[in-house]
Formats: sequence, structure tokens, C-alpha cells
Amino acid sequence: MSTTDEFLSAASSLLGERGFTTDADLIEPWLTDWRGRFTGRALGMASPASTQEIAGLMKLCAAHRVPLVPQGGNSGMSGGATPDETGKAIVLSLRRMDKVRSFDVDARQITCDAGLILQTLHETVEAERLRFPLTLGGKGSATIGGLISTNAGGTQVLRHGSMRAQVLGIEAVMADGRVFDSLRPLKKDNRGFDLKQLLIGSEGTLGIVTAATLRLLPALADRAVLWAGLGDIRDARKLLLHAERVAGDALEGFEVMPRHSLEAVLAHSANARAPLQDHHEWNALIELTADASGADALPALAQSLLESAFEEGLVADATIARNEAQAEEFWMLRDEIAPAERAIGPAMQHDISVPVPDMAEFVADAVPKVEKAFPGTTAVAFGHLGDGNVHFHVLAPEGAVPGEWELGQGKAISAFVHDEVTAWNGSISAEHGIGQLKRDELARLGDPAQLAIMRQVKRALDPAGLLNPGKLVPLETGTEPL
Repeated sequence: MSTTDEFLSAASSLLGERGFTTDADLIEPWLTDWRGRFTGRALGMASPASTQEIAGLMKLCAAHRVPLVPQGGNSGMSGGATPDETGKAIVLSLRRMDKVRSFDVDARQITCDAGLILQTLHETVEAERLRFPLTLGGKGSATIGGLISTNAGGTQVLRHGSMRAQVLGIEAVMADGRVFDSLRPLKKDNRGFDLKQLLIGSEGTLGIVTAATLRLLPALADRAVLWAGLGDIRDARKLLLHAERVAGDALEGFEVMPRHSLEAVLAHSANARAPLQDHHEWNALIELTADASGADALPALAQSLLESAFEEGLVADATIARNEAQAEEFWMLRDEIAPAERAIGPAMQHDISVPVPDMAEFVADAVPKVEKAFPGTTAVAFGHLGDGNVHFHVLAPEGAVPGEWELGQGKAISAFVHDEVTAWNGSISAEHGIGQLKRDELARLGDPAQLAIMRQVKRALDPAGLLNPGKLVPLETGTEPL
């Protein structure tokens, strides 16, 4: 029996029929990332039901030198959960590990498996009048482990921070099969390195997150959703500063979108309606929230914010959602930008950040630069202005052939955009991770000292390079994937 056959037999015995398969038809749906950019092959697919089973599997992988690619909801944006084309790795699905382990309502903490779906978490805590302060468009498929592994963001980062800020404790299986148990949340703990922070955002390259303890907040009693029409992206920055001064901690979201994006959504969605009568070059979507202690004052606060914004000449027109249904309609206009763009044609999509005070100037500078350098393209920037993160998309010229354009001019566009971002002291990945999509660009543009440290940490914790090889950590010239 070959070494590979020995491994497959041992893995099948360890995990059982439900937990391990080599059936190509069952594995095939999980070999391509959801954006369709990367497709690989796999030796098999493991679906363990417990941390102990993952630990046992990891020991088998270490003994037989079999690489392993962790996968949650397979909804990542950078190909970080897709195996390569060698077929030597196994896909490790965390989807069977979807239980709530403990829930302390009074302490506002919940401990859950890594495979728990974000929407399920929301529903679970909402039943106890609590909330988990992170949401995103893929909440129906994204898993807690995937969100931790990519340090996901979303629309509430402005007030509550990214996934890193929500994690109080972590359990993970390391490359040698040992279980790192740091689930117990301690307010103060000075026993050396905070190792859970090293695992958050590591995209499964240092360890496999199997569970987490998360912080919760009191449920919202009310929210006010505002829509403002603006003449310039710089006006949006001024409005943001004004909103922060007037609303303080009640300001939970501040999203921007250009006229092109709004018109694309209105054309694409039959149910979409423009919030304002006139068209404006830029639009801001603002959300104020309050728990029970501040709910009564929220309507007056929202009204005061708009009135003072008009008085200071910060907005051309604005409105407040009359009810929850209209508030959802406003947010739908933001959430439908990506599908509306896809209906137009191919685009190069960039998840970038620059220092918050510079974002408006960056957008104003970069959009015309890109369109001049690549005639016929349309550059649009939309998203989380409040935390310095916009989605900078460049739509292809009319008549561009999907697939061919991305691999040709599209690559040159991405390099151009990333160079601009770097010149503004920004990041080429704000909330979607590096994966394999941006790994080579990180190697090209990253700080040499930072890259060297990342490689050293990877080698220290995963010397055989079995954990999600070829992702996140850029390769050194002439070396095998880390």
C-alpha cells in the first residue's frame, strides 16, 4: 500500500463515512472559489465533527506530509480557501462544526464552533435581546472561523471594529496536532504574547481555528438611516466629521457611493428607488443607532444632524428613512452595487484602504488617473469611508471579453491601483484578505522586514508547510509554497 493510500485509509477510519470522502462529485463544488477565479484539485475532503477529530487528522497529515486547506463557507474574496492544482492537499471543511458551546447572556459572551454561520449567530443572540456587531453581505454563508481567519470587516467597523475586536478567546489546532485552548475570556492577561491575535487574520496558514468566544452587545432599540446627496467626495469627508461631532457614539455606519454606482443599481434592480428626487455626484448612507437607554432621543438627534449639515452647506439634499422598510431599501441600494456591476460587464475589484483622513483625496486623485491611463474604463469607489476602506472597482471598456480582459489589461490596472494605494501609505487588502489573489502583489509591494518576519513565523509554527500552502505568505524566489 502506498503512503497516499495509507493516509486515505487512516483518515477514513478516523473520521468515518460522513467525515471523509474521495468522491469526486462530492468534492467538486468546493474546489472553486465563489467568484470563479480559482479552481484546484484535492486528494479528498475532510468534514470533522469535533476539535479532537481535527487534531487527529492534523497528526495524520503531519505524519504523511499531506497539505490541508481549511474552508468555511467558501465565500472568501481572495481565493484563500481553494486548493492548488497539484491535487496533493485535502480540503478541510469546518461546516459540520456549527454548534453553540456556551452562551452567557448576563456576561454578553458566546462560545461557538468555527463552522457556525454568521446569520445563525445573529438569530441566536437576538432571541436573547443581544446582538453581534459585525455583519456583511455574505452573512448567510460566511462562518465564524472564516471571519476570524480573514479578520473580516463589514459595515459596522466604524463604531465596533473588525472581527479582531469581537474575539475574546480562540481555540485552534496547530500544525503538529496540538490544541491551543485560549477560549476563556480574561479582561487582563499578561502571560506573554497574545497568541490569539497572531491567529486572527492568518488565513489558516498558522493554525486551524476551531472555536471562538465572542463579545456581544445589547440589542438595538432603534436606528435612524439617513441618505444625503453630495457634490464631491471631499464633501463626504466633511459630512463624516460633522456626523462624528454631532452624533458621537450613535454613529454606526457611514457609506459612500458615486452617482455611477447608484444608477447601476437603479437600472439593475426592479425594486430599487432613488431616495432623492435629483441626482448627485456622490451619496452618503448614514446610520445612527441606540440601545434602550438612548432610543427616545434618536429621532431628534438624526433631525439635528441633518439640519445642522444643511446650515453648514455640507449637503445638497437629504432625507431620513420614514420607517424600517425604507431603511432597508436604503441599505439595499448599497448592498446591490456588486451584482449591478456584474450585470454591466467585467471589472477589476480592489479592496483597499488608506489613512482615514486621506481617503477622500485619494479617491478624487486616483479615479481620473486610472481612467486616463486606461481609456474606456470607468473607475468607481464606494464603501466604508468612515474607516478608510473603499472598494475601488475599474469597469472594463465596452466590448471587453470576460476572462481575456481580466488576464490582460485587468492585471495592469490592478498593479496601477496598488501602486497608487502604496504611494498613499495604504493597504492593498483592507478586509478581504490576501489569499492567493494578492499574494504576489504583497511580495512586490510589501515591506521587506515585514515579509521576512511573516515567513519566519510561518516556518516556526508550520515547518513542513502543510497549513494552507501558497496562501497569504509570499514566496521567496526559488522556494516551494510555504
